[in-house]
Amino acid sequence: MTPSHDGVPPLAKRIRKRLEWGVRDLWPHRRVVREVQGVRLALPWSHRLPDFADGDSPYGQNLVALAKGLAASGPLVVLDVGANVGDSALQILDACDARIVCVEGDLAYLPFLEENVGARPECRIEASLLAPTAAKAAGQVAPVRAGGTTRFVAGSSSQVAPAVTPTELRLRHPWTEQLRLVKSDTDGHDVALVPAVAEAWADLRPVLFFEYDPKPTRLNGTDPMTVWPALEALGYRQFAVWDNGGHPLGRAGVSQLADAALALEKGSSRAVRYWDVAAVHTEDAEAAALIEELVPAPWSVPRPSPGPD
Repeated sequence: MTPSHDGVPPLAKRIRKRLEWGVRDLWPHRRVVREVQGVRLALPWSHRLPDFADGDSPYGQNLVALAKGLAASGPLVVLDVGANVGDSALQILDACDARIVCVEGDLAYLPFLEENVGARPECRIEASLLAPTAAKAAGQVAPVRAGGTTRFVAGSSSQVAPAVTPTELRLRHPWTEQLRLVKSDTDGHDVALVPAVAEAWADLRPVLFFEYDPKPTRLNGTDPMTVWPALEALGYRQFAVWDNGGHPLGRAGVSQLADAALALEKGSSRAVRYWDVAAVHTEDAEAAALIEELVPAPWSVPRPSPGPD
């Protein structure tokens, strides 16, 4: 077993961290304040963000770099879907001038979100659960929380905010008439939400940054592969992809990405559990140049070989 740079073997560090998480999970909503990648955040003690972003980790910095690059050419308006405690919003504001609409449907995180960004004039908080359609908005859901994130499942709970559709959200927030960047991190609902958001703001062709995680997507009853043809039909055919740690994997077109998504779901790499994806419209030359700068290498994805299900 090879020791890490601090002399502690990696396995021992992982075991120690798991034990620490177990203790923190006993008091999941206890308020703590942490310095995370340059910003000060109020967090639930159970939140894993400080662990994932520890040291020189690039975790989450792909979104910040994307926002900073887009802000260089003009006013930046961001729609932050699944805003959680406001960590993405604060880091973007620390890096560039922006206005951000923070959408959060889990009422357990709203006190932290309000503490972190509620007093910022550049932010608006939308305490709503974003749903892709009115029919979906009419359904009842309940939160399943783990380590500072929430997945919504069928059920009933007083801890879930009222639902809103993308069309209603646009009407509520005049800032979004200049929408440039959409960030979506909703633990498996992104595949349905992102195309719906892109359609609601189709005239503005915003850059879409979202989490692609097949496992919770299927648990939510959605085929994750549907996102690629849906985005292609809306004119999004250029993509940059990072692994779940924020390391770039490459740029790809729709067909390449679909092949790679099949390999991801089959578990071809245990180190990569999900992706961060930036989708750029074919008519957005500025954003296309930016993702090429952020992720220089094209992704050469081999076609997956047939195997057992």
